[in-house]
Amino acid sequence: MKQVLKIFVFVLLIFPALLAGSGEPKRVSFVSYLGQDKIRSGDTVKVLFKVTVEKDWHINSNTPSEDYLIKTELKLADSVNFGLAGITYPKGKQVKLGFSDTPLSLYEGEFFISAKVYMKNELKPGEHFTKAVLSYQSCNNANCEFQAEAVAPLQLTVAAKGETVNTINDPVFQQSLQPPVKAKPAEGTALGDRLESSGLFLSLVLLFLAGLALNLTPCVYPLIPITIGFFGGQSEGKTSRLAAMGALYLLGISLTYSVIGVVTALSGALFGALLQNPLVVVFIVLLFIALSLSMFGLYEFKVPDSLMQKIGDSKGGLFGAFFMGLTMGIVAAPCIGPVVVSLVTVVAAKQDAWLGFLWFFFLSLGLGAPYFVLAIFSGKIQKLPRSGVWMDAVKHIFGFMLLALALYYAGPLLPKIVGHYALPVFMVITGGYLLFFEKAGNNLKGFKIFKLIFSLLVLVGGLYLLYPSQTGSIKWEPYTKEAFEAAKAKQQPIVLDFYADWCIPCKELDKATFSDPGVISESSGFAAFKVDLTSATSESAVSLTKEFKITGVPTVILINSQGVEAERITKFVEPDVFKESLRSVK
Repeated sequence: MKQVLKIFVFVLLIFPALLAGSGEPKRVSFVSYLGQDKIRSGDTVKVLFKVTVEKDWHINSNTPSEDYLIKTELKLADSVNFGLAGITYPKGKQVKLGFSDTPLSLYEGEFFISAKVYMKNELKPGEHFTKAVLSYQSCNNANCEFQAEAVAPLQLTVAAKGETVNTINDPVFQQSLQPPVKAKPAEGTALGDRLESSGLFLSLVLLFLAGLALNLTPCVYPLIPITIGFFGGQSEGKTSRLAAMGALYLLGISLTYSVIGVVTALSGALFGALLQNPLVVVFIVLLFIALSLSMFGLYEFKVPDSLMQKIGDSKGGLFGAFFMGLTMGIVAAPCIGPVVVSLVTVVAAKQDAWLGFLWFFFLSLGLGAPYFVLAIFSGKIQKLPRSGVWMDAVKHIFGFMLLALALYYAGPLLPKIVGHYALPVFMVITGGYLLFFEKAGNNLKGFKIFKLIFSLLVLVGGLYLLYPSQTGSIKWEPYTKEAFEAAKAKQQPIVLDFYADWCIPCKELDKATFSDPGVISESSGFAAFKVDLTSATSESAVSLTKEFKITGVPTVILINSQGVEAERITKFVEPDVFKESLRSVK
């Protein structure tokens, strides 16, 4: 019914055109440019079509958002002697109009369509003529016109044997190589442009808000149990002390994140590359294990009193909180996204270390602000009524969660088969232990129910991860320079997936997006390459990150049949979004 209403509104919009008839003025100008002055038999000649849409008007893209819309399409009027191949349309701009609930894919202003012309039959040397026809439907915000056609004459000169062929119209072809129109401006790019035009105060406010938004990315989820586990087990329950510890924890996150951001921006290294250093990974894993053992009561995690007395805090909690924040900054570092990509790019371009530090500091303040609040409330666990034996069970749960995180981050260092099964097996064992052997707190009905549900979720989650997946995926092959260049030579569209074993959004893309049947079907014409950046310090990985300007993972690059980058994705996207991106490039 909803679709019928949309079509009805659309018909109302074109009604003025039905009354006006064919006398409507043309809204589109259409000009062709050949890449060569002559064409040899058996060869192709590049041709560029410059399309200009009248101001305040638009036409539907080649891949309109709704089935009932008329798409823009290029063809030859005379297809007997000549044919078109490798037609590449730009990506449409997403515009929200009154008659549709969702944005529509449209072309506005000036854009280019590229193609290649080839001879179907042997033709005599000399001049031959044909016409390119662009069919389209023009609309403004009030109404739409009849489907119309714009014509561009093509004069093709067939070269005689031994005759020289020269390239022509280079300036126009160079102009067309500018980045294609994006369906949506990248979030990070929009932020970067806004920061450039805003004053210092406004830019810092924007970055703080952007940092808050980063908490919606899956990379930072491990910070939640870590924060709860640390403050729930170490605080003394006083609000003032909890606030001080939470503030130092936040400061530690901000300082680490800021330093990492500035260094990577100014050096051009991959953001979050610290997690590709085995020594750093081992340190984080050992820290998680140490924290978990304190949850099981082996010891209390704090800095020795003798050391703390020298710096004026005999209890050690404040320094410990700051130290934990420094470490968690490293854990948060891989949470790359459009916002951070933009910030890295702008700071690198400005080469201003102080401004870069300030920007990243406020971004990370926004990122860490929720954990300041969480630190206070998780510390209050110790003051819950009837605290006693059941608190041991709470600590044990936190301890198991920290051990699970240690296994997760150790994954890239373990043999492939071990790394694949280690975490699921641990989850099954943990769920079983909590369900059948952990008796602490069973005398409290509410906590017993919570523990039962939590144990079952962990157990079922582990079994689910162990169960072999029956779904397919895009037909990936490992990236090699030779295979990549061969695909470009064949004028085959290409998808490049830059990933790392420690990257959570990368795994989400594999599980939810790349395995979607619609995505698999749409990718059938693509050459698909996986680029492993888990150990990005290797010579080949460093070379690739520089060549493709990779600032973080995940990064998925779509390259059209002309060998030009058409779109870059730097976060998890739903299958329908990625499918549309593939369709527009294909």
